[in-house]
Order: sequence, then structure tokens, then C-alpha cells
Amino acid sequence: MSSFAVKGWCPDAWHPMAAGDGLIVRVRPMLGRVTRAQMTVLAEAATVHGNGQIDLTSRANLQLRGVREAALSALLTTLVATGLVDPDPVIETRRNLLVAPDWQEGDDTARIARSLIARLGELPELPGKVGFVIDAGEACALFHEGGDFRIERGQHGGLILRADGHATGSVVEQGAEVDALLALTHWFIESGGRGSGRMARHRATLPPFAAGAIPPAHPARPVVPGGHVLGVPFGRMAAEQLLGLGPIDAIRLTPWRMLLIEGRGTPANDGWITDAGDPLLRVDACPGEPDCPQSTVETRAFARRLAPHVTGRLHVSGCAKGCARAAPADVMLTGRDGRLDLATDARAADPPLQSGLTQAALLAHFGAD
Repeated sequence: MSSFAVKGWCPDAWHPMAAGDGLIVRVRPMLGRVTRAQMTVLAEAATVHGNGQIDLTSRANLQLRGVREAALSALLTTLVATGLVDPDPVIETRRNLLVAPDWQEGDDTARIARSLIARLGELPELPGKVGFVIDAGEACALFHEGGDFRIERGQHGGLILRADGHATGSVVEQGAEVDALLALTHWFIESGGRGSGRMARHRATLPPFAAGAIPPAHPARPVVPGGHVLGVPFGRMAAEQLLGLGPIDAIRLTPWRMLLIEGRGTPANDGWITDAGDPLLRVDACPGEPDCPQSTVETRAFARRLAPHVTGRLHVSGCAKGCARAAPADVMLTGRDGRLDLATDARAADPPLQSGLTQAALLAHFGAD
């Protein structure tokens, strides 16, 4: 496999990451909701200070791409003024929070998420990729999404606190959810969790208050494009697409490369996925070359050509990091030294079945030439 650098942290607005097309500035909207006014500001900022491209991440965040270093200060001033970035860099770094996108104002999910955000200053210093999941609806919308410390609906009907890597959680009383989350993070650090890096890798025995036997509620029905749900191909959208959404109230970000539209306006079909059967919904592909300096292959145009000819999940990764998808894919193509390795039911770093294949050879292999 090609060499690559694993980052121990995730970019945020105050700590951007360099890529092949410039700086990546991550924006974490409050509860994953972006108002119409904020959308306008984001689109204009992405165009003025970056290359006009915006990514929707698997943590339901947005990333402005191609930001020029000289423009970073002005961009941050704009994002803070619009309420999209916290003025305190420490708090912004801790705001690694995935919220079930179907929340409604005043429900358990919104209540707990807002309470946690208000108390982020009480967290210990956590490893850079550690995050929270708040998923308190009737069914678990985020059942399959990662998160180190979780408040979820339990199968008993009440709420549970669950540590990632454990199949069950403990009962938590209404109003005490954030107290329990904070206590679990402090236990994590005090028991050596900083060395483990993530809760799922931490082998210490859970404290009694977190060692419950209640499984989370069953997964919610998957969200699919159509109506007021728009798919975002590869999670990449142009600033003008946001501006062209029409007279809507807001968008909700999801970890599934889809946007939920609030309001009665009908969004324009301008490069979005609106068909639940679109083969691009079964494809994961990182930005690839030239956007990522660790990739030696182009990924997304090739994935578009190949997608209709592949059965099951397709993952095209520019290197063995596999940033676009952590789980195994039915067909796994990993870039290495300008060519691609092929594996099945595999992750990007898994041993390949065939190595050093050209795009033309793979198109022919799958009958797409």
C-alpha cells in the first residue's frame, strides 16, 4: 500500500487542515441546522475566501475547501459573526457533536444537545477525534454512526447512556443526561483513555453508572432522496448550489451525504440526487488527486463511470487511509502509485486480490468500457 499520514485530530474552523487545493475549514452548525441567512453567508464566504467548493462530512459538518491562508482571518470573523463558529477556539474544538437530524425544537434530542453545548467547558481534555452522539428519538436514527459517548433511546423506551464499543447502556434519568456524559468522559481520561485514543479501543472496565444492560432502540428507517431530501454526490456541492435552493427556511445536515430541507419551498434540482435508486448513493469516494496530496489517483469521475456497473457498495479511495468510508465495501478500490488495487468485502487498507490495475482495466473488468 502507498504511504500515508494519519492525523490524530480533525480540522475545525480555528485549526484548518492543508490539502492539495488549499486549506480545509470545518464548520459545525448548531445541531446540524443551517438557516437560509447562514447558507447565503457560507456560499459567499466559500466563493470569496475559498474555491467555492463545500463538503458535507460523515459527521454532518460542512467543510469549506481551497481557503487561502491570507483570507483565513476574514473568514473566521464572518463565521463567528453569523453564529456558525464559536468565538472560543477551545469550545469550538470540543463541539464534535452528532445530533439526530430529525430533532424538533423542545424534544429530548434538542434539549440534551443544547445542554451539552452549554457545558462543553466542563469537559476534560479529550483526544482529538473523540465525539458525542445525541439520538433520543423514538428509533435510533444514528444507530450505525460512530460516536464515543452516546445518549440514545433504549429498547425499554427511556434514555440510556452508552459507551462506544459496548452493545448496551445504562438508564439515565431525564435532566441528568449531560451530567452522565460528563462523568463518563472524566472516567475515560482518569482510566487511561487518552492513550487508547477512542472509547471503542479502551479496555478498562466501565464504571457502574455506565455498565448497564439495556440495548439501544432499533434503527430508524433509512433516509432516502426524494421530496425534501436531497442527496449530495460524494458529499461535494458548489456554493452556487446552496444559493440556488430557493425560498426554503433552513437545511439539516446528515451524516449520509443528504440534506433535509425545511420549509414549503421546492428546492431546485441542480446537481442534487433526487432519485432513491441513483447508483451514486452506493458509492463512497474521497476527493482524490489533485485535491488530496496523499492520493496518486483521480477518484470521483472514475467512480461515476463505474457505479452503474457495480453491485453493492463501491468505495474508491485515493490511498489506504480510506477517509470516505471506514466500514468494508463490497468492491474496494485503493489508489497506490498511480494505479488501483482491487479487493472485495474489504476496507481500504486490507490486502488486495489484484494490484496495480489501471482505470481502463477495471472498467473492462466490470463491463463498463
